Amino acid sequence: MAEPLKNLLHPGVVMDIADRIARDTNAFDREKFLRLAGDGLEALELMQRSLKIRDALVETLPQPFAEAAEILAACLPRDGVPGIDGWALLPVSQFVALRGLGDFDLSLSLLRALTPHFTGEFGIRVFIDHDQDRALATIRTWSGDANHHVRRLASEGTRPRLPWAMRLPKLIRDPKPILPILTALLDDPEDYVRRSVANSLNDIAKDHPDMVAAFVAEHIGDASPERRQLLRHASRTLLKQGHSAALSNFGFAAPSRIHAHLSLDRSEIVRGESLGLRLAISHQAKTSQKVMIDYAVHHRKANGSTSPKVFKWTSATLAPGGSIEIEKRHAIRPITTRRYYAGTHRIVILVNGQEAAEAGFELALE
Repeated sequence: MAEPLKNLLHPGVVMDIADRIARDTNAFDREKFLRLAGDGLEALELMQRSLKIRDALVETLPQPFAEAAEILAACLPRDGVPGIDGWALLPVSQFVALRGLGDFDLSLSLLRALTPHFTGEFGIRVFIDHDQDRALATIRTWSGDANHHVRRLASEGTRPRLPWAMRLPKLIRDPKPILPILTALLDDPEDYVRRSVANSLNDIAKDHPDMVAAFVAEHIGDASPERRQLLRHASRTLLKQGHSAALSNFGFAAPSRIHAHLSLDRSEIVRGESLGLRLAISHQAKTSQKVMIDYAVHHRKANGSTSPKVFKWTSATLAPGGSIEIEKRHAIRPITTRRYYAGTHRIVILVNGQEAAEAGFELALE
């Protein structure tokens, strides 16, 4: 069984933070910190643990933020000397977010300094929300930083809907201010950075689909394979939704004279088993057509209605008058993000975003 995420912040990490801060300053109450951070820590989940450690830092570091920031900066790894790093920097980042708004530029500088050793993406969002123009003016300069972790912070920290972090309502409403940052990083040499750019664009697509489709259209011409992969990943939500402009960006036109038939290897299934899908597609047009084939499982809900979840399948080029047959298995297994209900479910085939065939099955829970 995988180790629980909460154990990324454990009593040993608390001890390490205390020792490294106490090593560089006398203006820190080590024993009080250990008592405040450690009391009841193991009963908490990951983010609760981090906030508890953050609050202990608030109580034990010097009150002038500039003095506390100097101490924390000195505790970062440097010149081969170990320091506070990894998940231990999450509460440090949150400390900066809580205490540093009055020292805006110093706080951004500290978050930039710590991000190569973990990430400042959680802490930086408070500053963007507080004074977006001022924060983005600094963050835009990071897109050209020599350190790829800092460049990634420029894209990841500004994501409107970053998981686990506070949302940025202003950028959800109007993401145009971060588009220059994402544009500057489209051809970043690090895949780590490019994936962050794609995820940010995918965030934006959830609220501004036409904007992202237009952005992709603007930047896909003569794109390198790496940029094209980024733009495809950025469009994943739009492609699943069958957004016509997004599909067109990748050569998927509305299906023409295509006939599809879906069959299942059984009509009844028990939760935990897998279902076999077989799809036959024929193409009667006189020209070839590029197709993206997905399928939506319409899961039954408690009230008897259904809710679709789209899954990727494959892409193909259909020759004039040609046909293909493809197969796959779909597991109906318990996951933490979905609750299953017994009854009729449907599987709908999507060809270039349009429904082309369907079949039903009965689900039993045991």
